Amino acid sequence: MATTPIIALPNFAKTFTVETDACNTGVGAILSQEGHPIAYYSKALGVASQKLCIYEKEFLAIIMAIERWRCYVCRGPFVIKTDHKSLCHLENQALTSELQKKAMTKLIGLQFQFQYKKGEDNKAADALSRVGHVFALLTVSSTQPVWIEEIMNSSEIDTHDRQ
Repeated sequence: MATTPIIALPNFAKTFTVETDACNTGVGAILSQEGHPIAYYSKALGVASQKLCIYEKEFLAIIMAIERWRCYVCRGPFVIKTDHKSLCHLENQALTSELQKKAMTKLIGLQFQFQYKKGEDNKAADALSRVGHVFALLTVSSTQPVWIEEIMNSSEIDTHDRQ
């Protein structure tokens, strides 16, 4: 990410890869094909999600990325790369929490394969997971009706003293 890679256009004949990571405050993901990034995703976690265990945060990162890029990954097989090794064996695990059950329903019907990616090799997704709160603050905006600005401007223009 330090060299600003060029975003590639998706080719639906090729396999997509979704790389994810989670930290205490956010999640990050990259959609790519053959090592070329197509899209980036970064999101701050809410207060309730910040209280989840790391397994559930990593699982949440995967689900959020899949939901974001469902239109890409629903067309054929794709790979999910995570630095959380236990998630690579998700299909063999008993789903015990409501989050796991709800999230797993979002994966039904998709042709995915998990691959483990060491944390030290997962730097781009890791960086995106740690800046989600910054992006959340940068996207705050407000709207103001035109008539309020007109009133403010007219009060500045009005130079008559009313007594």
